[in-house]
Amino acid sequence: MARAFDIEPLDATFGAVVTGVKLAALDDTTWRDLHDAWLEYALLIFPGQHLSRIEQIAFARRFGPLEFDMAALSNVKADGTLIAEADNSDIIKVLKGNMGWHCDSTYMPVQAKGAVFSAEVVANSGGQTGWADMRAAYDALDDDLRARVESLAAHHSLRYSQGKLGHQPKQGSDYSGYGFHDGPVPLRRLVKVHAETGRKSLLIGRHAHNIPSMSAAESERFLQELMDFACRPPRIYYHDWTPGDAVVWDNRCLLHRATPWDLTEPRVMWHSRIAGDPVSESGLT
Repeated sequence: MARAFDIEPLDATFGAVVTGVKLAALDDTTWRDLHDAWLEYALLIFPGQHLSRIEQIAFARRFGPLEFDMAALSNVKADGTLIAEADNSDIIKVLKGNMGWHCDSTYMPVQAKGAVFSAEVVANSGGQTGWADMRAAYDALDDDLRARVESLAAHHSLRYSQGKLGHQPKQGSDYSGYGFHDGPVPLRRLVKVHAETGRKSLLIGRHAHNIPSMSAAESERFLQELMDFACRPPRIYYHDWTPGDAVVWDNRCLLHRATPWDLTEPRVMWHSRIAGDPVSESGLT
């Protein structure tokens, strides 16, 4: 049976633009077809959706329980004024940190499954979101390197990745708790097997560090070389946002990042994070 929507693959190893569907009014058959496409392409882009917050949360919940319903990734205060870069704000420091390649919540006990992201206000230039296909990156490794990474694991920490930028969150700020916890630092294998598709991918990114069998310097160098190899064409895609766009991506096999923009311009994005399954998304014990 033909799909109820049109799908156009991106010029990359992953991703597709989906049109002819209204995410706020999905029937069950269309939802199942969208979910199948999501598992195949890992990133689905839906132009012109203009989802309300309630509609975005409802769409995200179709993929499973949420780690959190909705959070603004924005340099705009509640009163509409901009957060000044010179204010030494934790919010700006986290926005800057998100400009490095990463997977969401690998620093938490359970890694996120995916995310729904939408654009409300976009910058005049910059402020794209990029994704990188870690399935294709794994497939592209030579045999010796593939065998090596299969045997390795790395710790993941938001304190580590933000600390490299000189960021230690202020006590009591919005970012002083979540992710900056004092609990165990998860250890995760560098090769991840997708719970639903069975495909292997690299699990790396800016939160990864301290491979147990290496010195800190050797580990950092090795992980950076892997990232430099993985995050290059045809395994990357950068999206130029238009207000109303919505996307959903599979956090189990893609890295993502924001690109810089002029922080004197507003940018307001909405993020709903899909919780991972503790059976498949927990770290090593």
